[in-house]
Amino acid sequence: MFGLPKASIGFFLVAMVCAIALPMLAFVALLLAQLQVNERAALESRTEREAQTLATGINRTLQEMSTTLKLLATSPELSAGDLEAFHNRSQAALRAGSLFVILVDAEGRQLLNTRVPYGTDLGRTSNLAALQSVLESGRIGVSDVFLGMTSGRWVFNVLLPLPKELSDKGAALILTKNADELATLMSKDGLPQGWSAAVLDSAGFVVAATDAPGISRANPFDQTLLPKFTRISGVVYDVLGADDNMVGYARLLGWDWTAIVWGPVATAQASILTTWRFLIFGGTALLAIALAAAIFLARQLRLAIRGIAEMAEEVGRGEVVAPRPTQIRDLESVAEALSVASFDRGQAEDRMHLMLREMAHRTKNLLAVLQAMIHQTSRGSETVEDFQTAISQRIAGLGKSTDLLASKEWMGVPIRKLIDSQLSSFIESGDRLDLSGEDFQLKSEAVQNLGLVLHELSTNAVKYGALSVPEGRIRISWDIRDKESGSPRLVLTWRERGGPPATPPERKGFGSQIMERHAAWTFGGKVDIDYGAEGLTWTLDAPLSAFVEEPPALAHAG
Repeated sequence: MFGLPKASIGFFLVAMVCAIALPMLAFVALLLAQLQVNERAALESRTEREAQTLATGINRTLQEMSTTLKLLATSPELSAGDLEAFHNRSQAALRAGSLFVILVDAEGRQLLNTRVPYGTDLGRTSNLAALQSVLESGRIGVSDVFLGMTSGRWVFNVLLPLPKELSDKGAALILTKNADELATLMSKDGLPQGWSAAVLDSAGFVVAATDAPGISRANPFDQTLLPKFTRISGVVYDVLGADDNMVGYARLLGWDWTAIVWGPVATAQASILTTWRFLIFGGTALLAIALAAAIFLARQLRLAIRGIAEMAEEVGRGEVVAPRPTQIRDLESVAEALSVASFDRGQAEDRMHLMLREMAHRTKNLLAVLQAMIHQTSRGSETVEDFQTAISQRIAGLGKSTDLLASKEWMGVPIRKLIDSQLSSFIESGDRLDLSGEDFQLKSEAVQNLGLVLHELSTNAVKYGALSVPEGRIRISWDIRDKESGSPRLVLTWRERGGPPATPPERKGFGSQIMERHAAWTFGGKVDIDYGAEGLTWTLDAPLSAFVEEPPALAHAG
């Protein structure tokens, strides 16, 4: 080395950039005359693209709502005319989101609305025009934004006319969503300073928008704007009375809405022009100073990087390397990190191989469970629809346990977290579930098997037990017994109260086998089920070793 003091890598990089900047600055000078025109064209393209991106996101949301409506229309509760059960099931299924289901007749009278309890006195839907339009066309459609009478908020509807075989149950099924929820799909991050984005309905009213002063849902966005949208997407000017405003628009395919992005052209171009001018003038001033030192400093940087590259090649071959000294402090830190990484690599590879073997083992077990689940469910299902519903629910329950394990790298899950995960889809509020017991870490095998059992107990409670009525409650308690004997046991109890009396099933299907035989066999214990007048009580008594890796030293969940 040449006795230079150590400096940051930024010092050497700036010097090198200055040494090669001359041809770039000359090229920029030639393009400066065309910059204004080119930037305007680029801004138009960018604006249209941002509008298309916004339209794609909104269209995806409407398509998802459409798919949800079609699935709800196939509900067995609706086909059977059990509107209360259909109301409760729809409310539970959409509880985690901001969607609400409305069933109306041909006159617009609401037969149910999941915003309110079943049986609430409801009036007509607030947007009869959209209802009549979809009933006449026979196709699914979206309404304009309007102020809902039930919610008291600005909302929009996606409406699905029901088939003739369901005409005695209602004329149309509606999925309503608060318009403000669409604002989460919009971001100003990709827009120039002072620009905004919005979604307009077929009448030109704002459904949702980013923070845009002076924009209100009570008034049309700009009455002269919609006639200018003559293509699927494009760019127009003169919006909100300003000649300098550019508007990029994109129509939502299959829907009557339009996504727009707008703002002043001068604001978008000013920062770009300022940056280019600063680059030319500032670069020219610095270039004269940097040229003399660039070659020498570039040599120092090249030597340092070459040493780091050689270290990286040795690490790639699996060798343990020592850090190499360099005049650049930042690269010296990289060299030290590579040295440490060479030591850690072997351990990381061992852990990866172990995890891959563990995943292969878990996958085989999971496939065996799925095979048995499909076989048993098909035997107990009378129709394809029953089979699809049952197997989907059970796979979803099994998937929740697998997701929990994956998030913990298959190292186990706390028992309380497993219970909360499995019952979250069935219980609307926490006051209907009581948990009692000291939290501890379940091993991975126990997570999948216990999760499957909890899912079947929950499904049974929703159909026949405490969760089938609003006042029903579930209490889950567990206790570790015989700790001093050297063979501790876990006693887990599921107790339902506040629901209808429990009665033994007329025939035992796959769910009953999971609750009884599968639970007893997989945990090596015994299961006791009490069909009492106050509700079902299910108890599992099994060795603690079936639930934890090391029973004497439980790992408490943090």
